[in-house]
Amino acid sequence: MSIRPLLALSALLLLGACSTRDAPPATQAVDLSRYQGTWYELARLPMFFQRACAQSEAHYQLRDDGRVDVVNRCRTRDGEWKEVHGEAEAQVAGQTDKLWVRFDNAFSALFPKLARGQYWVLYVDADYQTAVVGHPDRDYLWLLSRRPEVEGSTREHLLDVARGQGFDTSQLIWRAPDAAIAAP
Repeated sequence: MSIRPLLALSALLLLGACSTRDAPPATQAVDLSRYQGTWYELARLPMFFQRACAQSEAHYQLRDDGRVDVVNRCRTRDGEWKEVHGEAEAQVAGQTDKLWVRFDNAFSALFPKLARGQYWVLYVDADYQTAVVGHPDRDYLWLLSRRPEVEGSTREHLLDVARGQGFDTSQLIWRAPDAAIAAP
């Protein structure tokens, strides 16, 4: 066999492997009026902006213009609460599976398009009690619930959803129990 067909075959196999591995995760459209409210972070992949968070929660409020007001709260192990405000909007008008999220800070005021992050809803259960949210590059992942704790079977289901979407769940940081938080 000459080298040229062998190189072509190798290139095709490599491209096929890359396209499968690098395909973005599948998303799920949501009813934003049902999605609004409080969500507790059960687990997340490590990220610098949540490095001090032992417990986190997000509060979403649907606005009349279709955007969503966002308040993220983080509780440190010292018991201190930190809070950031922002807004989310559909990346494509009328589609609710992929959102842009931007938080209020000096950088986002100067560079609003650069400061926004991708928030992809990968899964939400039929009762809007649990959800899996991530980033198309799989850099970020959150397992969310309407309650701060879930039973083991629910936890395993959320992990299965994340793994099925190609996320490495071995590095997840789980919500600290209330007993691990110091009284303020």
